[in-house]
Amino acid sequence: MDAAELRVKFLDFFASKDHTIVDSAPLVPGNDPTLLFTNSGMVQFKEAFAFREERGYTRAATCQRCIRAGGKHNDLDNVGYTARHHTFFEMLGNFSFGDYFKEETISFAWEFLTEVIHLPEERLWVTVHDSDDEAERIWIDKIGIDPDRITRLGDEDNFWTMGDTGPCGPSSEIFWDHGPDVPGGPPGSPDGDLDRYIEIWNLVFTQYDRSADGTLTPLPKQCVDTGMGLERLAAILQNVHSNYDIDLFQALIKRTAELLEYDDLDSPSLKVIADHVRSAVFLIADGVIPSNEGRGYVIRRIIRRALRHAYKLQSRGPFFHNLVATVVAKMGNAYPLIRQTQKQIERVLMKEEEQFELTLDQGMRILNEAITNLEGSEIQGELVFKLYDTYGFPTDLTADVAREKNLSIDMTGFEREMAAQRERARAASHFEIVTAGELVLDAETSFIGYESLEGTARISALVKSGVLVESVIAGDEVLLVLDKTPFYAESGGQVGDQGLISAANATCNVIDTIKDGNSWLHRGKVMSGEFSTGEQILAAVDQKKRSAIRLNHSATHLLHAALRRVLGDHVNQRGSLVDSERLRFDFSHFEAVSKTELRDIERLVNQEIRGNSAIETEVMNIGAAKEKGAMALFGEKYSEKVRVLTMGNGFSVELCGGTHAKRTGDIGLFRIVSEQGIASGVRRVEAVTGPA
Repeated sequence: MDAAELRVKFLDFFASKDHTIVDSAPLVPGNDPTLLFTNSGMVQFKEAFAFREERGYTRAATCQRCIRAGGKHNDLDNVGYTARHHTFFEMLGNFSFGDYFKEETISFAWEFLTEVIHLPEERLWVTVHDSDDEAERIWIDKIGIDPDRITRLGDEDNFWTMGDTGPCGPSSEIFWDHGPDVPGGPPGSPDGDLDRYIEIWNLVFTQYDRSADGTLTPLPKQCVDTGMGLERLAAILQNVHSNYDIDLFQALIKRTAELLEYDDLDSPSLKVIADHVRSAVFLIADGVIPSNEGRGYVIRRIIRRALRHAYKLQSRGPFFHNLVATVVAKMGNAYPLIRQTQKQIERVLMKEEEQFELTLDQGMRILNEAITNLEGSEIQGELVFKLYDTYGFPTDLTADVAREKNLSIDMTGFEREMAAQRERARAASHFEIVTAGELVLDAETSFIGYESLEGTARISALVKSGVLVESVIAGDEVLLVLDKTPFYAESGGQVGDQGLISAANATCNVIDTIKDGNSWLHRGKVMSGEFSTGEQILAAVDQKKRSAIRLNHSATHLLHAALRRVLGDHVNQRGSLVDSERLRFDFSHFEAVSKTELRDIERLVNQEIRGNSAIETEVMNIGAAKEKGAMALFGEKYSEKVRVLTMGNGFSVELCGGTHAKRTGDIGLFRIVSEQGIASGVRRVEAVTGPA
């Protein structure tokens, strides 16, 4: 049975059990900045498991694309050296949100394995948590499994937690016995970590809430989260021991060998390349572009590791992008997104290959010379840093070479060099940051600036020279905290409002507004009179500047949408600045935007402006916003209620807390004044708006 048929059988089985089949979520988690990548099937259901999100169903099944390469969940170093480690993999899973529990979960799993894909019962082994008598009883009495094939294990192996406190529960794992020809013992035995018995399905029963003192309290609603690696199960069904021998990988390994004119199909380097191209294809399809930070740096490491292994096989010249077609041929039906973005993926990879090829030869020559002259078995941290800083060699790439030659690298020395570089960068920077210093302001400001540009308020706090004071007088530079304000505080790229705060006999010229927790800080200079804490004042925003800012902010949304239409869906916001004079928009893209593309982008924006559609703002929960197709910023954590801004009858739909025009026609004329690269994989457009 090939992998494509296995996917279909799994999802069809759970559809027959009244599960809603949910599409794979993107590899970049939505609304969860704590995760670098989606690394399991349950990630997209976190809010549903916490009953903070109404999904419209209580049981679901997915085939989820996953990445484990960076952060806590990182399998990168093991890829190519083991039979089952991958950076990219697919996880089959079924889930229950307060619906069924242990008996149904175990029964579903057993039925699928033994009756649908016909695995021999006698080769399946099971583990349960050592406290979970209920699960063991179900396995023995309901399923009829031989008690000798059940192992009770402790928390380390069979208990799942979300953190030190919160939802948690026991798990039950199903193992496959590869047979006596493969070394290893049953789970829990001294040889249990060897390859004979491999875990294929993990059934997690979330039934407790753990308090800070370790007390476990039963949850009012119990949940189920299961996960099974498609590649592992496919290996069993295709009668092979290594995942790299299944159809998904063999097609890539053979194509790679053909492109590199290399005959040994068992080469670990071919396995690395086959694994890494899958990660690269799916990450780029989900909008991750190679760069020097965050997710972009992870994909760059993956690509460069693959290219280094090709170099090891005597490859010279670009080849990696030619593997995209093979990935699409094997997986495009299950994941149409990679077929839709194939040309874009190939262009990104080709660009990255050409860029790295310039330094790979020189960097490898320096590294090999250092290894030849090495005294001892450790590569010095100074060299590791030089390769990283000068030649773009990720440290794990250098570590990979060292590992192959039975050497280690001096990570302490590398970190010392990195710290010195950061210190030099700090010393060269001179930024003045205006805040309330070390003060903890417990005052909460209510924002009324969506509805009005003027309003009365009371002074909650006054800060002068970083110290809370009761009053300020003419000439003082001050931070005023109000109980409510029409002033927009700098956020989401939009600058803070300017304007005037006045009392009966005093005025303060506000030159900026910033946030400090839940407090709005109005930074200004007292021009006359005296202000005191608790005093009632009139806050008035500079209407002319706010109006210009609103128009530029709305134009930024239209620009973002136009960039994605002209350049591709990989374009995502990487930063912005919106003030009364201009707008600046930073976005992910792998090459300079051509003059023709810039004209097309500008034309699209002006076309939407001439359409003069109403700019609609709706407040809704985050789930409804996602269903509406609203774009969110990578890495941002949004509250349950969000503002969704729609322009051009759906031309642009984004989450945004900023201030905007009432109609697109208010923007006037949009004109791009510059386009440039500001970092690897990041471009910047600057533009102006106003009367034609």
